[in-house]
Order: sequence, then structure tokens, then C-alpha cells
Amino acid sequence: MSGYSSNPYRMDARTTNSIDRKREQERRYMLQAAFKNSDELAAKLVQRMLDKHIIETNSEASIREVFVKVLRTLQDFDEHDFNFKVAPLRSLIPNANPISLYLTQYTIEDLINHRDIEDVFGDENEIYDVVDSIITTIRPQS
Repeated sequence: MSGYSSNPYRMDARTTNSIDRKREQERRYMLQAAFKNSDELAAKLVQRMLDKHIIETNSEASIREVFVKVLRTLQDFDEHDFNFKVAPLRSLIPNANPISLYLTQYTIEDLINHRDIEDVFGDENEIYDVVDSIITTIRPQS
């Protein structure tokens, strides 16, 4: 017998590993871009949320600061904690932007309890669409 193995799953494993590596590189790139561009992204995100009537606030500056802080700390999160936060929204959109998922869930769970938020409107899909319309600018082109 030769040392050659004809395992039919070997090719699938290589393909899966390649896809996983590409997704991880994309995620790292977006986290770095979110950190570097946090001020600009937060300003655009809050403005878009106000324009689309997703949030109602009595202090736009305060909410902008909240999103700047979140965007700057995203890369410090443990992968498990990050995945746990976005788990309820995983099936919302195929090939969803993980940062948009996180910010959507953050808006639904945490931002709603902020002292300067009067109310949060819209369902998960509407909030995701608004968030992703801004965050998609840092997603690398395939």
C-alpha cells in the first residue's frame, strides 16, 4: 500500500478551513477599521438612526459617545462573549456583518436602557438595516 490516502472529506476540510480563515481575516480587518474610524462611524450611525426614527433621544452627543466607546472596545471582546451577544440574531441575515449584528443587539438590549434614550423603534430587521447601511463601509470588498 502506498502512503496516499484518498479521503473524500479532505478537500471539504481544506475548503472549510479556507473559508474560515477568510472570514476571520475579514472580521479582524473590520474590527480594526471600527476602532480607527469610531468617531466618524458613531456620528453617522446616530444620525441615521435619528433620521430613520429608530431612536429617540434627548442628547445626541451622549449617544454618539456611547457608540464611539462600543466601537473602540469591540476588538477587546473575547470571541465567546461576542458570539454570545449576537447569537439571538445569527439567523437574521445570511452572511451578516458581525459588527452590525453586535450593534443591533446592543441597541435592542443595552442602549434602550441608557438614560438619554427616550425610546427605540423598529424590529430587529429594521435596526440591522440601518446599522449595516453605515457599518458596511468598513467591510472589505470581496
